[in-house]
Amino acid sequence: MALSNSQYDAIMREYGRQQLENQHQLEARRNEIYRVIPAVRELEAEIASRSVAGAKRLLAGDTGALAELREELADLREQKAILIRAKGYPEDYLTLHYRCPDCEDTGWRQGRKCHCFLRAQMKLLYAQSNLDHVLDQENFSRLSYDYYDSSEIIPELGLTNADYMRRVVAGCREFAADFDRKKENLLFTGSTGVGKTFLTNCIAKELIDSGHSVIYLSAGDLFEVFSRNKFDYDTPEDMRDTYRYILDCDLLIIDDLGTELNNSFTSSQLFYCINERMNMSRSTIISTNLSLKQLRDSYTDRVTSRIMRYRIIPLYGRDIRVLKRG
Repeated sequence: MALSNSQYDAIMREYGRQQLENQHQLEARRNEIYRVIPAVRELEAEIASRSVAGAKRLLAGDTGALAELREELADLREQKAILIRAKGYPEDYLTLHYRCPDCEDTGWRQGRKCHCFLRAQMKLLYAQSNLDHVLDQENFSRLSYDYYDSSEIIPELGLTNADYMRRVVAGCREFAADFDRKKENLLFTGSTGVGKTFLTNCIAKELIDSGHSVIYLSAGDLFEVFSRNKFDYDTPEDMRDTYRYILDCDLLIIDDLGTELNNSFTSSQLFYCINERMNMSRSTIISTNLSLKQLRDSYTDRVTSRIMRYRIIPLYGRDIRVLKRG
């Protein structure tokens, strides 16, 4: 999920465009203030004139000029602020406003990519991958219950599979709608083709459309990122960004847990990932073909103890892809 040079340049061009837009908006606000409060223009001209005069005195060796200049400028700026407030404008009306105050729309903060850059990075990678197309096809508006049995009652549920899926879908919609408030985690279990990935895509679509950051990774790809981050010292910076973003994104989706090569490394990294995200109140969705017993047998007690805190949603039925072909 690393950025190419052209993708990086595209993101930085957007920051450049935003910076220009910020300047244009500031200029429009300044012209408005000059029209409504002409004295502000005069005060700003006086501030500029005093600054130039003070600089000349400093260059000439006048050691007292700096303190005097500071006092004069503070007085002029306070006069300007009083005039602006008196007309009902906020105090920061004549300062630059940023879409992201943390990095001031540069994309970088303290020598590292800002969270807004990482969000833009993931959005671009999704837009230029097949996921956008997938989410156009797999979302709540396209969900159908036609392939879920509506005649036979499932004993442990007391419902038909179709009725049960309606209840599950309602819960998934609620998860997306209340995402910021509830901070839940979900575990979808069930055999191949019963709708686990489709439902996670439905949720992903809702959250991406509402401006949340979502990372979708198969279990194999997830542990590949972890492995390269830990053992490959030549790993590109963008790959390391992806590792950090896996922990920080609003929603992490881990698909097909249990299909990866399971060992002590994957178990320790899985525990670290889900535990860190729990501690930061970041939501995670896991889908797996494994039963709860198989999960307990496959991973450490620490891992399963965390996963068992998720809302567990078992899915039933036959492989929908097979039914569609038939």
